Amino acid sequence: MVVFPNAKINLGLFITEKRPDGFHNLETAFFPVKGFNDVLEVIENKECQNDILSTSGIPTNAKQEDNLVIKALGLIRENHQIPSLKIHLHKVIPSGAGLGGGSSDAAFMLNLLNQQFNLGLSNEALEKKAAQLGADCAFFIRNSPTLATGIGNEFHPLNRKPSKVWIELIIPPIHLSTPEAYQNIKPQKSDISLEEILTGEPEIWKDKLVNDFEENAFTKHPELRSIKEMLYNKGAFYAAMSGSGSSVFGLFQRQPEIEWPGKYITWSGEIEV
Repeated sequence: MVVFPNAKINLGLFITEKRPDGFHNLETAFFPVKGFNDVLEVIENKECQNDILSTSGIPTNAKQEDNLVIKALGLIRENHQIPSLKIHLHKVIPSGAGLGGGSSDAAFMLNLLNQQFNLGLSNEALEKKAAQLGADCAFFIRNSPTLATGIGNEFHPLNRKPSKVWIELIIPPIHLSTPEAYQNIKPQKSDISLEEILTGEPEIWKDKLVNDFEENAFTKHPELRSIKEMLYNKGAFYAAMSGSGSSVFGLFQRQPEIEWPGKYITWSGEIEV
C-alpha cells in the first residue's frame, strides 16, 4: 500500500503560559497542505523476519529504530499481530521546518496499518496512539483544519467556512530546534481568541494573527524576516512562519509571480483555509 503523508501549516501560534511540568500551553490552528507530500510504501517482507526500512529523497540521518514510522509500527504491534514488513519512505518535507513532516509520516503509517491489515481501529484510538509520538502527530489522523490547545495536543473543531487560496511555501536552509524556538519567549494570553480571529475577515489576520516564535527566530535569522516581507510585497494577504519554523508561507487570493533563489525548497499550490 502507498500513501502520501502531507505537510501542515500553523495559522497563528500564541504561547499562553508556562506549565508546572516545564512545558508551555499554546493556542494554534493546524491546516493541511495536501499537495506537499512525502511518499510511504509498505509491503509484507516474505524474505526474512525483520522489518526493513529504506529511505530516499531528503536524508533523514536517523537510525531505523528512531524513525517515527518504525515507532508507529511498534505501537500497533503492542496489541496486534503484524508480519515483518518492507517499508520505503521518500522524504520531500524537510525536518526542522515547522511543517510536521515526521509527525505526518507516523500518523499515515498508523492509518495505513489499520487499513492494510483490517485492524478496525477508530480515529479516536489512532489519535491516542499518535499522541504518544508527538504533540501534533494526532492532527494528521483526521487531517482537517483544527484548533489546538494544551501543548498542541488538545483538538477542537474550527468553525470556519473554508475557502481556497494560493500558498507560496518557502523553506530556507535553516534548521530551528524546538529549544531554540522557545528561548526568550514570554508567555501571555491574547486579548482575542484565535478562533475569533480566524472566523473574522482575512483582512485582520496581518495585524492580529501572530506567531509568537517569529520575533526570536527573525532576530537570529534575519533572512526569515526578509522572506516574509517579500511575500507581503508580492501581494500576500497573510504571511507568517509556520510553527517553530523555519518555513515561511504567504497566502494569496491568486497565483503570484515570484522567483525564489535556488537554495530554497519551495512549493506552491491551492489549499483550503
